[in-house]
Amino acid sequence: MATPFHRFGFAVLRHSNRIQCRRKQNIGLFTHRSLHSSPFYRAPTHDDDDGDGDGDEGPPKVTNGPYTFNYDSLSSEARHHYDLLSPEEKVEFQKDDQAAYEHFNSPALESELQGLVSQAVYDINQKAPRDRAPPEKIVPGLMAMGEVDEQGSGEDDEFDGDDITSIAHGELEQHREIRDYARIAAWEMPMLSKLAKPFELPSRDKPLRFRYTTYMGETHPAAKKVVLEFCTRDLPDLTEAQRIKLVKLVGVRYNPDADLVKMSCEMFETQAQNKRYLGDLVDTLMAEAKDPTDMFEDVPLDLRHHKPKPTFEFPEMWKLTEHRKAQLEANWRQQALREREREETGTLIDGTKVVEQVLEAMSMQAPAKPAMPPPPPGARSRRKQLQL
Repeated sequence: MATPFHRFGFAVLRHSNRIQCRRKQNIGLFTHRSLHSSPFYRAPTHDDDDGDGDGDEGPPKVTNGPYTFNYDSLSSEARHHYDLLSPEEKVEFQKDDQAAYEHFNSPALESELQGLVSQAVYDINQKAPRDRAPPEKIVPGLMAMGEVDEQGSGEDDEFDGDDITSIAHGELEQHREIRDYARIAAWEMPMLSKLAKPFELPSRDKPLRFRYTTYMGETHPAAKKVVLEFCTRDLPDLTEAQRIKLVKLVGVRYNPDADLVKMSCEMFETQAQNKRYLGDLVDTLMAEAKDPTDMFEDVPLDLRHHKPKPTFEFPEMWKLTEHRKAQLEANWRQQALREREREETGTLIDGTKVVEQVLEAMSMQAPAKPAMPPPPPGARSRRKQLQL
């Protein structure tokens, strides 16, 4: 299939190497025609000037003007080379250029190139397959349903009764995962005790507290969020006026009840980047608070954003103190003694006996129900007839 193209390329190369051209192509002098396989239009002749309209007129004929040497159309290298030539060599250069112009604008060259293109197109059409049978569509099997490449999966193999169902495979996979975590808990997690460090309270030179969120290896958009909290009175080298200015700068992020400033960041992809951004932001706030140019003395401290929560104090008399415990135990002992005395004297009322006595009295006072008279002899037969 590539042989016609190779032959066409060698033919064009052969024609281009006949005469050496030392200047760039002049766009205004050459006639360009795209290479295609459509037939030529017949050129108009003197017989077609009668206006009968029988011939194939085709597009208007383009005629090239006479050759004129244009020094400005030469490239910089060609101009330099042309300036170094002698008068005789310049005349020879112009003759070669004129010969190249006439060669590339000759109808014979265009006809030859068009013939090569037509032959190449014909050869390609002859070698290319005419009718291509559509690929056979494979019906995907049940096991291929939902797969990305259902056609490539093919049909299902014949089931020989030697496999379990998909639900059973899922249960088996879950059992494998549980056993994997059990092995980690039994053999790997005890080794983490070697990396344990005792807890130490943060020192005065570390007033910033960062809080992170982890989802134990799972991907979550909130895992990159970092929260920063610090107390304004713990920041070093801050006077009271500078601290008030810092509180005014942070605005609604300040909690006056706990004297805490809370900020968060999740703009970046990693926790380290968000933590670095919050640290730089605190440095910027500290620098602005220490700037004596403007201390914001004319700006009032606005704390309307904070809504204090009501706190309720437990009454003192309700608190269970040791004295109150002793008093309650004494009352319980006195009540138990009084009940025991009533039980011994018979004055203690038994609720079960009272209910039984009331029910017995009600049964004795209830009148007897009169007996129903028997129905007449023909009433039962008439009732059966009505039901039918």
